[in-house]
Amino acid sequence: MSLAMLSLSAMSQESVDATTGATRQLMKKEKKSDEPSRLSIGGYGEAVMTRNFYSQSFNRYKKPENYKDDASHGRFDLPHVCLNLGYDFGKGWTMGSEIEFEHGGNGTAVEIEAEEAGEYEAEVEKGGEVNIEQFWVNKEFMGGKLNIKAGEIIVPVGYSNAHHEPNQFFTVYRPEGEATIMPNTWHQVGLSLWGRVKNWRYEAQLLSGLNSESFTAENFVHYGATSPYEFKVANNYAGAVRIDNYSIKGLRIGLSGYYGYTFRNTLRTPGTKYDGVTGALGIVALDFTLNRWNWIVRGNIDYAHFSDADAISSYNQVNWTHHKYQDGNPHHYSNIGSHALAYAVEAGYNVFSQIPKLKNEKLWVFGRFEHYNTMASGTYKEMYKYTKKYRTVVGLNYQPVKQVTIKGEYSYRFFEKPNNNGLASDSPLYKQPYNNEPSVSIGVTYTGWFL
Repeated sequence: MSLAMLSLSAMSQESVDATTGATRQLMKKEKKSDEPSRLSIGGYGEAVMTRNFYSQSFNRYKKPENYKDDASHGRFDLPHVCLNLGYDFGKGWTMGSEIEFEHGGNGTAVEIEAEEAGEYEAEVEKGGEVNIEQFWVNKEFMGGKLNIKAGEIIVPVGYSNAHHEPNQFFTVYRPEGEATIMPNTWHQVGLSLWGRVKNWRYEAQLLSGLNSESFTAENFVHYGATSPYEFKVANNYAGAVRIDNYSIKGLRIGLSGYYGYTFRNTLRTPGTKYDGVTGALGIVALDFTLNRWNWIVRGNIDYAHFSDADAISSYNQVNWTHHKYQDGNPHHYSNIGSHALAYAVEAGYNVFSQIPKLKNEKLWVFGRFEHYNTMASGTYKEMYKYTKKYRTVVGLNYQPVKQVTIKGEYSYRFFEKPNNNGLASDSPLYKQPYNNEPSVSIGVTYTGWFL
């Protein structure tokens, strides 16, 4: 019996020890769960429905009188759906990444074609793009006053590149002017030196240059950061800078700029005829955000100068003649303006701020005006008068919770009327005015960190 009692006592003690050990492990887990996670998961997305009350023909600006009575067109779209992943390795080392699916990404499938003797064939099923928009490693020094970041990084030139998440603008789509004249969201492989000191945030970047073969009359340098290859050509280098000030409560003012050569940043050699042509591109942008007194007001002005525009336009035209019959040719070979301009202001007031029962929700009533011109000057300016556009927008943003915004807007894009000096409309010299472009859009968006 003594042996039995001893065995029972030992088993009982083992049970207590096991329970105590389990309790200790649970306490450790609970303690860890109170600590901030080193892993960050977040993202944003937009789902949109639009009705355009104007022609969708790509020729609508060449013969506007032929398209003024076209029927309206509707569309559904997923402009951007992004997944962000980040991790804190400790000792000031962090990483960040962003995978972006534009317009729903792209889809391919392998199918057996009955019409082609049962051959397997890859089919492209839908449009869209998938991009690694960010992938970088960052080292922090001096408590965040100095950081060094390397990898695929955002180029924060202009408001829309530095602040491109859907809760950072009122319109259903991203601000139209900046998204037209510059890459948006602009991201490239590069090196960044940045930090924040008191009320100042600064950033300076070293990047590969843009490619002038991808510049266009209607979009200026918008496509210049893309590459048809599995790498980005870096024959030329460029620099970008940005400074933001937060000294006044509720107000942020930012100044940003870019400079770099864009010609010869390709795998082709243009020849001695173009010696001395650099395609120097300079951009300067000023923007601000005021968030105070239940108002949000945002504004920007962007100005860009492109040197050697005529020489590069001529080069592009020669290459267009030589390469236009090649399948899969990725370049545009378009005329290019020597200057581009965009400016905008938008303001919204939270009407729910005056209703105590709705203080946890927000309803922004907003208006926006913007102007942009991708051919503000240059030899070919008269050929592309339709690139000078104006746009007014009025609408609502409803935020039932902080992370979700439901948007609705009426947009009216319009153009300057040509000066016909009293000419009759049937005169061969009479210039037809461009048709104005109204539209209605609604969208639902989210922005947030899940972990």
